[in-house]
Amino acid sequence: MPARAPGPQLSQDQLRLALLHRQQLLRRARSDTPIPALIDAMGGIQDQYAPSGYVALWTRLEGFRRDALTRALEDRSVIQATTLRVTIHLHSAAAFWPVALGVREARRTWWLRLQKGTVTEADVAAKAGWLRAALADGPRDTRDLGPDAAGFIGNHGLWVDLVRVPPSGTWERRRADRLALAEQWVGPPDSTERAGRAFLVEAYLRAFGPAPWADIAAWAGVPAPWLKEAAVDLPLARFADERGRELIDLPGLDLPDPDTSVPVRFLPHWDALLLAHARRTQVLPEEHRVRIFSSRNPFSVGCVLVAGKVAAMWSLRDGAIVVEPVRDLPAVERDEVEAERSALEAFHR
Repeated sequence: MPARAPGPQLSQDQLRLALLHRQQLLRRARSDTPIPALIDAMGGIQDQYAPSGYVALWTRLEGFRRDALTRALEDRSVIQATTLRVTIHLHSAAAFWPVALGVREARRTWWLRLQKGTVTEADVAAKAGWLRAALADGPRDTRDLGPDAAGFIGNHGLWVDLVRVPPSGTWERRRADRLALAEQWVGPPDSTERAGRAFLVEAYLRAFGPAPWADIAAWAGVPAPWLKEAAVDLPLARFADERGRELIDLPGLDLPDPDTSVPVRFLPHWDALLLAHARRTQVLPEEHRVRIFSSRNPFSVGCVLVAGKVAAMWSLRDGAIVVEPVRDLPAVERDEVEAERSALEAFHR
């Protein structure tokens, strides 16, 4: 079979603008945008640290108030669970089962590989029955499940579909330590593993594309061949990057004008734009990556985008948002950063 001709070439700047546009960072979404819809447009929100979800929405949604996300978690229109890359994420209720089922086999395979043959899937599934029984009557705090529950849930919970339920995992109670069975909290599964993998491909491209298959796989934590097989019937647009690598996208999605202005934006801890699957865009320049993600700083930091790239770090200290530049900021940029810094400080109050 002859090699497929590459599509139009996109520069790194074009890819970065496309990413910022799809992540609602060129212009905040309208205040009447439903929070579940916005979270879906973002491909979910990584939420290892509960305030991250709130800050992620504040920087993307006009007039966002903290209680709006708490209410969405309480009314179950937004679900918090361990999904992509075995990390805690926020998803809309509609997206939960396609995502959970799409990653299920991959994350179980990954965990069993780590055990190096010391346990079998049948062993783990049998033990996971205890957890399912313990939650059969409704949500429970992990402290009520016994002193060894945390480690047990982290391992065997991969064989039980769990969600974190409020008041845990919210701004007010940040530890994600109250659990429920997903089929009770969300409703019965309404997808399949194969459909879930196709859903992951579409979700990634809507939120982060155009992109190579390897980046979609890195984001989802699912091998690229599995995703390609599930998405074989999806119509895809094709591009090439500056190195000639093939990029795929969903047809008809916008690519912003190269002259589009880029406002200052504050990103929360572990915002998905900063992770390795989006490295192609250099939103986080490589020379700064070690300062943001380091074993000496496992909590990470928030980041400040100036002209579409990380130019500073931020943290909350004694109620104040403190900004630490990683490059020189001209006066006009410092003024823009200060305006957003002040607004984020008010949001925390």
